[in-house]
Amino acid sequence: MEKFQIKGPVRLEGTIEASGAKNAALPALAATLLTADQVTLTRVPQVRDIRTMCKLLGELGSGCDTCGNEVVLAGAEDNGVQAPYDLVKTMRASILVLGPLLARRGQARVSLPGGCAIGSRPIDEHLRGMRALGAEVTLEEGYVTAKADRLVGGRFRFQVPSVTGTENVMMAATLAEGTTRLVNCAREAEIVDLAELLNAMGAKIEGAGTEIIEIEGVDALHGCEHDVIPDRIEVGTYLLAAAITGGDVTVRAGRAEDLQALIAALEETGARVEASDEGVRCVGNGEIRPTPIRPAPHPGFPTDLQAQFMAYMTQADGTATIHEAVFENRFQHVPELRRMGADIQTDGRLAVIEGPSELTGTGVMATDLRASACLVLAGLVAEGTTMVDRIYHLDRGYEAMESKLQSLGAQVERLDRPADL
Repeated sequence: MEKFQIKGPVRLEGTIEASGAKNAALPALAATLLTADQVTLTRVPQVRDIRTMCKLLGELGSGCDTCGNEVVLAGAEDNGVQAPYDLVKTMRASILVLGPLLARRGQARVSLPGGCAIGSRPIDEHLRGMRALGAEVTLEEGYVTAKADRLVGGRFRFQVPSVTGTENVMMAATLAEGTTRLVNCAREAEIVDLAELLNAMGAKIEGAGTEIIEIEGVDALHGCEHDVIPDRIEVGTYLLAAAITGGDVTVRAGRAEDLQALIAALEETGARVEASDEGVRCVGNGEIRPTPIRPAPHPGFPTDLQAQFMAYMTQADGTATIHEAVFENRFQHVPELRRMGADIQTDGRLAVIEGPSELTGTGVMATDLRASACLVLAGLVAEGTTMVDRIYHLDRGYEAMESKLQSLGAQVERLDRPADL
């Protein structure tokens, strides 16, 4: 099983390029099911989840030709409506094919999704949204089955601002008859990016990035070209890597407007963050001030950066608190940080970090995607050698992390690399 070997401590310095956002590319790939025309996506990250989604689209009749960070999708044939368990089980985002299949083909059968075990992430909002558009939806034998001759626009309010739920219902509504008004929508940058792609395909969507989105249904969508936005979580991870190592790192193409909550927290710790046309730069400070965070839906602090920020707080001078308000099981990295010497206590969704801790390299195990990144950051400042096992989690969402870290001066090596990566 593949793993990272990291020798620390090290100070990171230099410039890297932001990859495309996995969480924007996945719904963009699913959206191509809405048309029979060719769609070209650029800046698509070469990560495991993207390959899985391309395989799934192949099962559903789409041709998927990948060349570097460009993916060309041939028009999807109307000969598949089932997303099988073998592909869906590893990736929660596979549920995003539900809306496009239902809207264009009139039916869909999608296995209940898998992904990182970070807590309950029910798809109730997706199903309620499809029913609000007139679909007949049932759960049977581990599959969601949905049918509709043609979806009909209407008003739907999300009980919670679900990112994938907003994306799924928005995609379904593009081909619905009439106007759809979605209320209490998630506001993440990835939703705005998806709306821009859909509008380029001929959809009529207004309000993406706000709590209310309105979609006027059209009869058909067409092909287009679209550049996926930079990955704000990847950018945030490398800014935190700079801060934790007292380094100086610029992430080209990073967008500061997508990371305001993280930037505010970094500046409160004493780090310096600079935004420019080139990207975002973070310069670490030798004295790190403890700073509390409470992850929340956008524009709050991203839950996908909570684990990495916790690693950073192990080096702060004093007591920091993290209240994980989004997922109830997202402290699985805590025992591994303790193995390295961190002083962290948890009580439910509250973590209390006492620092600074002198971390020591040892063997640790990644439990999910962002926990993997957290342990890598800890390994950069730990004394000695850290072995991060099960980094297939990391490969789901970070493109060429070891190469990027190496270019910044890190001593990191991938061991036991499988042949299919």
